[in-house]
Amino acid sequence: MTHPPDDFDPPIGIPIELEAGIRRIVAPNPSPMTYRGTNTYLVGTRELAVIDPGPLSEAHLEAILAALGPGESISHIVVTHTHLDHSPLARPLAKRTGAPVLAFGGPEAGRSAVMRDLAAQGLAGGGEGIDTGFLPDHTVADGARIEGDGWQLEVIHTPGHLGNHIALAWQDVCFTADHVMGWASSLVSPPDGDLTDFMTACRDLRARDWRLFHPGHGAPVSAPGARLDWLIGHRMGREEAILVALADGPATAEALARRIYTETPAALLPAATRNVFAHLVDLTGRNRVAPEEKLSVVARFQRLS
Repeated sequence: MTHPPDDFDPPIGIPIELEAGIRRIVAPNPSPMTYRGTNTYLVGTRELAVIDPGPLSEAHLEAILAALGPGESISHIVVTHTHLDHSPLARPLAKRTGAPVLAFGGPEAGRSAVMRDLAAQGLAGGGEGIDTGFLPDHTVADGARIEGDGWQLEVIHTPGHLGNHIALAWQDVCFTADHVMGWASSLVSPPDGDLTDFMTACRDLRARDWRLFHPGHGAPVSAPGARLDWLIGHRMGREEAILVALADGPATAEALARRIYTETPAALLPAATRNVFAHLVDLTGRNRVAPEEKLSVVARFQRLS
């Protein structure tokens, strides 16, 4: 999952101006999944939008409120997706400020039909954990405009990491949350994550001309097109490795992970297996592979083409 390390080591809880109208505050929740912590963004100069208030942390709540200067207030709270490192602080912040919470929807919004079926079979998600009680005050759809005092954000539905994941365009800058990051490739873990949707969203973002990406974790991505090319190529390489392995005969996701992720520590093999399964679901939908019985994480898959 990780990419070559960078020198991103920001002060925690301190607002840093990235450019006129954009400030970033890093939450105190560093981990292997969140890097230095969740990036919370303040957009605007008078009435502000807060993008991804972050985990349930009293210290981070106070840091966000302390970042407000004279004459500044929070008018909108926008949540990019409902993982526990991004959305839980939205409601406490709303109570303190009176600002409404906007998001694509609740935890299962945007989930594809195949992922709904896998969830119904009992497949549980992995990774950061889901904010199961999250409910926005207002839902926003793909293409919607969120407008405030001197700023506008365009909603771009970018499912894949999570079905309800959105990115937010601010002129030629995009807040990409966990869909595109510079320090790591995005986690895609069924049934919450859907690789088919992820790849489509990557290509949709690639079709636009961006100056800069501000991700949910890590440093700004200064070459957005190149980073998207890397992400797409990385996933295509994994796909090819799976197809090559299946040419030797049917196999489960776990067996494929053990063969492909030869340098991965044993403790990380379950995550690698879920990643392989995400590819197998995508390949099944494209008629490249098929499960011998029903689609499941323990099924044996055979190559079709």
